[in-house]
Amino acid sequence: MKADARLVAEYRDGRTILRELRSMAPLTLFPKRTGGDAVVHLVNSATSPLGGDDLRLTVIVGAGARLRLSGVAATLALPGQHADGSHSTLDVHVERGGRFEYLPEPTVVTSRARHTAELFASLDDDARLRVREVLVLGRVGERPGSLRTTQRIVRGQVPLLHQTLDVGSLRFAARRVLATEILVGEDPVEPAGGDWWSVTPLAAGGALFTALAPDAVTAAKDLDRARACFPKMSW
Repeated sequence: MKADARLVAEYRDGRTILRELRSMAPLTLFPKRTGGDAVVHLVNSATSPLGGDDLRLTVIVGAGARLRLSGVAATLALPGQHADGSHSTLDVHVERGGRFEYLPEPTVVTSRARHTAELFASLDDDARLRVREVLVLGRVGERPGSLRTTQRIVRGQVPLLHQTLDVGSLRFAARRVLATEILVGEDPVEPAGGDWWSVTPLAAGGALFTALAPDAVTAAKDLDRARACFPKMSW
């Protein structure tokens, strides 16, 4: 299955409006009524991603617009009938003064699945970005499939973050959940760390938070604990 969805937000008359909202199964976009900001829920309207699926979502946040894109349920990466893996891409552009948050629910990579997830973000100089990702390697009592994730972020035409993670059938130190949060547009932070979590400063401001945990709930708490080290962050 191939799908190509698109979401465009603009700032107009003191609030953010959704100029374009184009779903394509299984990528279904549901807007939520709010005040000045825009909130959209991303729902998988079919079992996906399956082996062989190629899913792409393009998001454009216009100048001064504020958009939050969130999930409503965990995503299960499943094997298909053939050997092909699944592929999902989120392509984001945030214009000057814009703000975008991407907060999906956890992605679970099931046994024998082969999934690739890519995030490409292009930001203007004063644009802001928040991305939180929780990856669960296999269901309870199950060996995980393989996963490859890439995050590439450019701000003001300057590379800010480019990292790729390849995970096979082994877990991280017997922990099955890897959670990350990226904040772009904040003041520089100092490196920090604790039991199974760390904070890595980004050169152009902001930070990368990382946590390893036995379950998704603990991973989320560890990310919150890491962010609490920097109370001035406005997200």
